[in-house]
Formats: sequence, C-alpha cells, structure tokens
Amino acid sequence: MAHTEHTIIHIHPLAPAKAAVGAVCNGCGVCCLFAPCPLGMLLSRRRQGACDALRWDAALAQYRCGAIVAPQEVLAQSLPRGLRGLAPALTPVLRRLGLRWIAAGIGCDSDVELEQPCPDVRGAGDVDLASTTMSASDLHTHNPGRTVVRQPQA
Repeated sequence: MAHTEHTIIHIHPLAPAKAAVGAVCNGCGVCCLFAPCPLGMLLSRRRQGACDALRWDAALAQYRCGAIVAPQEVLAQSLPRGLRGLAPALTPVLRRLGLRWIAAGIGCDSDVELEQPCPDVRGAGDVDLASTTMSASDLHTHNPGRTVVRQPQA
C-alpha cells in the first residue's frame, strides 16, 4: 500500500482546472505550485513549495513560467545582488533553458491528485471553490483559494 502525502497549495481562483497527464499544458500551475522543476529549484533556491519563477497572467487567466515569459525579471530577482547586472546578457539563455527544462510542448507530466478543501483545512480568508483551482505563494492575487494535493509516495 502506497503512502499518500497531503499538501495544501494555493492557486488563483480563475486558473483552469488541472489538465490530464499527457494533455497539452493549459497553464493551471499545479505542477509549479506543488514543487519547482530543476530550473525552478535553481531560481527559487529550494526543492519544495511553489516556484518563485511562476507568474500569473491575468489577461490569459493562466500561470506561465517566468523563465520563459519574463526571464530578465526572474534573473534580476534570483541572482545575487552583485551579479544582477548580468541579467540582460543571460536572459536568452534562461529562456532557452526554461523551454527545455519545463518540457514545453510535451504535455502535462504532473501526476498529483487534487481534492476539494474540507472545512478543517480552510482558512478564514478562503473562497468557496467550484472547481479544483488554487494560487502561488505570493499569488499575484488578493483572493486565493485552497486545495489539498495528494502525491503518492513509493
């Protein structure tokens, strides 16, 4: 019997529902909110939790990888102060790495399972969810929702 770990992640209430594994990415953000990819680990300087490079695009109502859509901003945020001047020169490199490391165009590879929040895990500021939608650590929003994510452990 596999051990199941429960984690609460926050996602923007307008984010699309998680795509099925193998389906085209729809910008739901679940994978990046749950844990950063290898590039996100470098940029966020952590292995767990929401990726710092994740960006909410209000016009598209979806999450986007900042390494691809805002590489100079992400580099300026991630590089040590003394190296931030290199951000403009490193921007094209980061964008190329981002496209490769997030497997752009390959399809959804996130196998986390989403559950509706139950009353004992909701905070006072949470909104009611009609679907399984959540928001990032800094959210880039003022009204996040909460969802429990189950990740089967070997």
